[in-house]
Amino acid sequence: MSPLRFRYQTLEFSGTDIHVRTLRDKQQYTDDEDVALNLGISSATWPLFGVIWASGELLAHMMIDYDIEGRRVLEVGCGIALASLVLNHRSADITATDYHPEVESFLLENTRLNDGNDIPFVRTGWGDKDSGLGDFDLIIGSDLLYEQEHIDLLSNFIEQHAKPHCEVIIIDPGRGQHARFSKKMVGFGYTHNQNKPTDLDYLSQPFPTKGQVLHYQR
Repeated sequence: MSPLRFRYQTLEFSGTDIHVRTLRDKQQYTDDEDVALNLGISSATWPLFGVIWASGELLAHMMIDYDIEGRRVLEVGCGIALASLVLNHRSADITATDYHPEVESFLLENTRLNDGNDIPFVRTGWGDKDSGLGDFDLIIGSDLLYEQEHIDLLSNFIEQHAKPHCEVIIIDPGRGQHARFSKKMVGFGYTHNQNKPTDLDYLSQPFPTKGQVLHYQR
């Protein structure tokens, strides 16, 4: 396989610069030892973790001034982990997770590029019984509800790692799963609201018109 090609860029968040190394595009792929393949990650979906999506950029912008005082924060399905990098810049108690085997190496490199402290990372699937992560006050994620099967997996994973009083924020670009997911979250005792984000000129790519910010609190 050809070597991966990277892209280096700097994104500005209210006067704060975050430097990132991403895949150059969605055509990049390497899995010489079939590590990703054995985890069920196909060559078509392999690169998706390694680029910046509008949903992830929106979440990161929300985190630049979000209330994190005294709160333990978990980013689920972090990919390039832009929101985690922003929170790390703010000295937040942030932990990142993803299923993809290459995410941790990108997170280490991007933390280094920003002269930040190491961000705790756990490679785990939403169906794993015990990831050892513990409980969190704030759980965040972006573009997580790809398939109908993700509704139960994600809601149960969140419940496994949520404190009795917990806030959950998910950026959903409108893949058609959020209503059933919200019903599951309400069943776990959360109140729910959603809104369409506005004033998104800062995004480097358009946010889908059907997209919503999903917010849960208990």
